[in-house]
Amino acid sequence: MNKIRVRYAPSPTGYLHIGGARSALFNYLFAKHHHGDFILRIEDTDVARNIPGAIESQTNDLKWLGIIPDESMDNPNPECGPYRQMEKLDIYQKYCDYLLEKGYAYECFCSAEDLAKSKEEQLARGISSPRYDRRCLRLSLEEKEELKAKGIKPAIRLKMPHNEILEFDDMVRGKMSFKSDDIGDFVIMKSNGIPTYNFAVVIDDYMMKISHVLRGEEHLSNTPKQLQIYKYLGIEPPVFGHLSIITNEAGKKLSKRDHDIRQFIAEYRKAGYLKEAIFNFLFLLGFSPEGENEIYSKDEAIKIFDVNHLSSAPSMFDNKKLNWMNAHYIKNMSSDDYLKFVKNFVLDEYRIISPDKLDYLLLLFQPEIKAASEVNKLLDEIYHPHPLNDEQLAFLNLDSSKIVLNKFKEKVEKLANFSKENVNALFKEIMNETSLKGKFVYLPVRLKLTGLEHGLEIYNILYALGKEEIYCRISTN
Repeated sequence: MNKIRVRYAPSPTGYLHIGGARSALFNYLFAKHHHGDFILRIEDTDVARNIPGAIESQTNDLKWLGIIPDESMDNPNPECGPYRQMEKLDIYQKYCDYLLEKGYAYECFCSAEDLAKSKEEQLARGISSPRYDRRCLRLSLEEKEELKAKGIKPAIRLKMPHNEILEFDDMVRGKMSFKSDDIGDFVIMKSNGIPTYNFAVVIDDYMMKISHVLRGEEHLSNTPKQLQIYKYLGIEPPVFGHLSIITNEAGKKLSKRDHDIRQFIAEYRKAGYLKEAIFNFLFLLGFSPEGENEIYSKDEAIKIFDVNHLSSAPSMFDNKKLNWMNAHYIKNMSSDDYLKFVKNFVLDEYRIISPDKLDYLLLLFQPEIKAASEVNKLLDEIYHPHPLNDEQLAFLNLDSSKIVLNKFKEKVEKLANFSKENVNALFKEIMNETSLKGKFVYLPVRLKLTGLEHGLEIYNILYALGKEEIYCRISTN
């Protein structure tokens, strides 16, 4: 087998989406498993939709995940570049000229209005899948020159063969076949001299010696078009594999309207997810390893990756599973690593807490949180009391609650420190002196201090607040 070379080729029209990250990951794992090369190139021909900073953002997110390309703009192979499509327009033109010369492609002078009218007419005739009617293929040389003299620049269309079956073996889906007549003559070069996706990607993959192409299911219909270009150019095509779509929990294809699912890797970084957890989760999103294990390191994923275990069925994005996985990785961090990580997400208002106290509280949260940014909500529960509802206010107005709060206020003043033993002894004294038990002793204090009926153990809340703040809250009506 020749050396495996695969690629991930994003467009700078947005940031790294979870679907793109999964495609990049599977290509990376496939290459590393076979000791091959993983290439990152940029498909930037859709100039109008390109977003400044998008490439840098995507590249940084890939590196953060540990998906490091062997070749890219930053680490080019002189024999395979350039790595941005807009830097090789002359190369695409050369191959386009060859197809024109051989009669495999032809000039098309149709306007958008012409094409829309033709489509409308075909639909009216009952043609469910309208195709280009080849009107420009029948133009004489004189007619073409006349149109060019008027300043009309032609696009270039590939001339698809008639009544042929285009077949290929998909690494994920098995044997696939398409009818050439169902495809129609498609544009390979726009009138502005910029190639379309289906043409540019063939030239790119050929120049970069790509052996296998693993990409999303949405590209499945593009493959027969590309195979025809390979055939006309006399080039051996790579092996194709098309990954399953990612769905939400309702089974619908993931879209930007799914607001309960973060769509971009940058959002997970900002929320405080660990790269190991995202890597692990994406690895299992459409890949089914043997056994019941669900926790895999990067090295383990490389070792067991096998395209035969990729699923063609839709892959559900399970938020609960991702949160469980991230919580697992957080719980298993060393205290030092955890503190170093989570402190990056602590809001400025909580950075004034003494370092020892902040460390103490953050470590209390380690077994509880699913993402690092959640520590702010937990700190908020301590330092910003929740407003009380009518039922809670009524409870605090009980004579028993007032007695407990007065006793508590007196005894806190004598407490040397808020150790667990000291606080437990304090409440035991209140129970003995009032004959009250359970929630009638603990709940009045908890409600006064936090406005919540549940949360951290009382002694931790007292330690966090300190005597001055405790007095202030207990004394407030």
